[in-house]
Amino acid sequence: MRLDKFICESTELTRSLAKRALHRGDVTCDGVVVKNSGFKVLPQMAVHLDGTLISVIGERYIMLNKPVDTICSTIDEEYPSVLSLIDIEKMDTLHIAGRLDVDTTGLVLITSDGQWSHKITSPKKDCGKRYWVELAEPIDDSLIQVFADGVELRNEDGLTKPALLDIIDSTHVRLTISEGKYHQVKRMFAAVGNRVVNLHREAVGAIELNADLAAGEWRFLTDAEVKSV
Repeated sequence: MRLDKFICESTELTRSLAKRALHRGDVTCDGVVVKNSGFKVLPQMAVHLDGTLISVIGERYIMLNKPVDTICSTIDEEYPSVLSLIDIEKMDTLHIAGRLDVDTTGLVLITSDGQWSHKITSPKKDCGKRYWVELAEPIDDSLIQVFADGVELRNEDGLTKPALLDIIDSTHVRLTISEGKYHQVKRMFAAVGNRVVNLHREAVGAIELNADLAAGEWRFLTDAEVKSV
């Protein structure tokens, strides 16, 4: 990798600022000052900027417990973006892998890896998303098969993909879906004459939201969690 690109991908410096740092002699490779921006950095080399060892920032994979009244957007709008809860370098490379409504809480996955997030969001990949749902009206066991067969949503062609409904009690259920249609969970229950009061995402695929991760807190995923997708 070119040295100027290496610096840009390891820091917040732009290409022009990286070249200025090189011109000033602020950069060393294996202890030798290098001013040539086209110098090729080899994997085993130690690169220092102003005496600090730097390395290319790889792909990032993050779990966040979304609080209510935040939005899954890259910018703040009427409500603050969930990304405002994270403070790490190279924030501009991050995007949200699957969105939640402003009043929905729970697991949000954030990454810089586009192919990885596609495996989560694409309906063709059948990545299950599990929700804890509180309902306004009591529910009965007959809806287990209704949801398994697919529900007809207003202004949608065809039925939803089969969904797994687990009834906890008369007004609390867990629902696992493999799609991400607009307001899908709320619309599915509306289609059967009920209303969602509270909605919380607990899991995406094999990735489970940590019980000890408070609303607004986040952590990096483990290697095993990343590979599970």
